[in-house]
Amino acid sequence: MKRFLFFSNFLIFLCFYSYAQQPSVYSNNAQLQREYLVNTLVKIADPVLQNLANNQLKKNIPVNGKRNDRHNYTYLEAFGRLLSGMAPWMELGAGNTPEGKLRTKYIQMARAALKNATDSLSPDFMNFNKGGQPLVDAAFLAQALLRAPTQLWEPLDSLTKKNIIRALRSTRVITPSQSNWLLFTAMVEAALLKFDGDYDRTRIEYALNMHQLWYKGDGVYGDGANFHWDYYNSFVIQPMLLEVTATLKEKKGSAKTDQLYALFLKCAKRYAAIQERLISPEGTYPPIGRSLAYRFGAFQHLSKMALMHMLPQELKPQQVRAALFTVIKKQVEAEGTFDKNGWLQPGFYGYQPGLGENYISTGSLYLCAQAFLFLGLPPDDPLWKGNDLDWTAKKIWTGIDAEADHAID
Repeated sequence: MKRFLFFSNFLIFLCFYSYAQQPSVYSNNAQLQREYLVNTLVKIADPVLQNLANNQLKKNIPVNGKRNDRHNYTYLEAFGRLLSGMAPWMELGAGNTPEGKLRTKYIQMARAALKNATDSLSPDFMNFNKGGQPLVDAAFLAQALLRAPTQLWEPLDSLTKKNIIRALRSTRVITPSQSNWLLFTAMVEAALLKFDGDYDRTRIEYALNMHQLWYKGDGVYGDGANFHWDYYNSFVIQPMLLEVTATLKEKKGSAKTDQLYALFLKCAKRYAAIQERLISPEGTYPPIGRSLAYRFGAFQHLSKMALMHMLPQELKPQQVRAALFTVIKKQVEAEGTFDKNGWLQPGFYGYQPGLGENYISTGSLYLCAQAFLFLGLPPDDPLWKGNDLDWTAKKIWTGIDAEADHAID
């Protein structure tokens, strides 16, 4: 009997091992990976955009926060963060392909959502200036507009444009803390510069100057004067430094602005290399620091650098594609990520409400959409061509030789 049980268990082990070793249907199939990612993005987006486009977001979204004031903020959190992550994909515009037709649908919903969120007579009119939190998510909304001006700004009617400008400008009553929050004021002013021309340059320059002072070395900035070992260099700091400076270059170009952008870009490339090395062979990464409930939004920066075609030289687009796909798929498929109505639930891997800080509510979680920035590269971009390439940790942990890592010069 013992011998029989041994061989039985051994056969079961072989079956599971064989199954585990089988290549996924997505392996080396960039088209299927893209389809999966697009479908995942719209699955995340549906409850927010469909409800907001129909003026029913406040009515239907669960707040699910530890503090009883989060109903004042969760709506703009959900909308601004989601739209910022979707914007590069939307900026590709409509098309006759299945994906192009899907973009048409979500672009139209996003425009209706922008109208409803900023119309003071709308049931879903959002809070842009009461309390401190609205500054954060007005900045993400501004970021979305900067990322997709031809789809999310230019086609809007004149009244909606005026309402958006009024809403963004109203955030000036909020005083940011001496931290990454300075970049929220800078992002709002960058959007005002781009779309209105009437902006406060001092708020931008102060944010950029302070972050230069807070640079800690090797491509990493402090969140304020102190170093925080978390993912805020990706959640906020480095993407916004690049986007604010890029807007200044476009609208108020000067040799000084060009030099500053080049400096931030150099640090951004190093941080992208660090981010890529954080991804384990299995597609996991260290659960370090606060705001872990933003899930794979932690890799906004790596996705953004891929979108910009600005990855460091040692990173091939196909290895970044494979790494980001693996991370997103692993986390989003964890049981409990969504509730029964499709809303995101707090957690890092599934439903883990204990991991949510007291500022986390349902709307906060939609920052995860930032990981999808690289969907803004069209399907014929080299990133979406060719077989998967192993990312750095996967290569090293299978015994493949690799180049030594070095700090930034």
